[in-house]
Amino acid sequence: MDTDSRPKVVDTEVVVIGAGQAGLSTAHHLARRGLTPGTGLVVLDGSPAPGGAWQHRWPTLTYGQVHGIHALPGMRLADADPERPSSAVLGEYFAAYERRYDLRVRRPVRVHRVLDDQEGRLLVETDHGRWRARALVNATGTWESPFWPNVPGRTAFLGRQLHTADYRGPQEMRDARVVVVGGGTSAVQHLLEIAPLARSTTWVTRRPPVFRTTDFDPDEGRRAVALVDRRVRAGLPPRSVVSVTGLPMNDAVRRGRQDGTLDRHPMFDRITPWGVAWEDGRTVRADVVLWATGFRPAVRHLAPLGLREPGGGISMDGTRAVRDPRVHLVGYGPSASTIGANRAGRAAAREIDALLAGERPPSEARTVPSDAPIAPPLVAA
Repeated sequence: MDTDSRPKVVDTEVVVIGAGQAGLSTAHHLARRGLTPGTGLVVLDGSPAPGGAWQHRWPTLTYGQVHGIHALPGMRLADADPERPSSAVLGEYFAAYERRYDLRVRRPVRVHRVLDDQEGRLLVETDHGRWRARALVNATGTWESPFWPNVPGRTAFLGRQLHTADYRGPQEMRDARVVVVGGGTSAVQHLLEIAPLARSTTWVTRRPPVFRTTDFDPDEGRRAVALVDRRVRAGLPPRSVVSVTGLPMNDAVRRGRQDGTLDRHPMFDRITPWGVAWEDGRTVRADVVLWATGFRPAVRHLAPLGLREPGGGISMDGTRAVRDPRVHLVGYGPSASTIGANRAGRAAAREIDALLAGERPPSEARTVPSDAPIAPPLVAA
């Protein structure tokens, strides 16, 4: 008698986890290679609606503030109102894309873990069933894995602490003394819109920020991607492309530097119940500490596969995990930009197609071709 109360396993060819830019791009290319969405190709998304991580961005981040967004393959993003929230514009665009290509995304589905079924397939266990696949594309991005630094005294703070992932706009900072921690573009954007409403703002970073005073050209893009690619090939945790490109300069940033909003302070040494403090005796009182300290890849569900290297990252050959060629990570490391995700999706689909056909995937596949133009994402923590 079968006493297993778990849902029955559904067999498929490929499971794609995540329906943001990387997941939709890869699903599109897999479908073009003959896999049928919904049966041979299953796309699972943990978010409640289309739009990937964009649907969770703060409402005051308008589409006109976002640069470096590249269209999904086969469908232009045109005539979008720059004054509308980016979450609405990109949510509608992703939804239209899913409909046009009939990708049949299942949502919200939370993936708990991915296992080797010991018979050559991968078992994907979720809160809405189990799928067994010959190959897996992980396109979960980073939004659901915010990084909170471990700073002495953090639990003793009597004010409010939140992360960029929780931020809903400047109105909630009205008349507050706000400390913003982080050296990325999200921190800069938070400061610029909070400062006019807050009682005071203080910007704190571990390293002095570097503002770009020149245009970002393709050669610099290739160098930035190469640095990130070198890390993931070595099995080290990836750094974002934006971390090696510097902060983009625009009129609002220039004004913020001139009026003092973007005066940077070194990282404090501890948090007190009433604010932050440095070893030299300086203190700043705070009602809110906003951690714009970035995100880490959301790959915990892959832990049972043992993909991590001693350095803490997943060693990659192109999009393929070195420790398991059935697993591809798209939007990880050098393919984290939107154009990188598009190109990586096509590369992953090509290799998976070869795997399903019984061919040996080519070695040293590149996530982003050496001649690819790379645009740095403006929105990054």
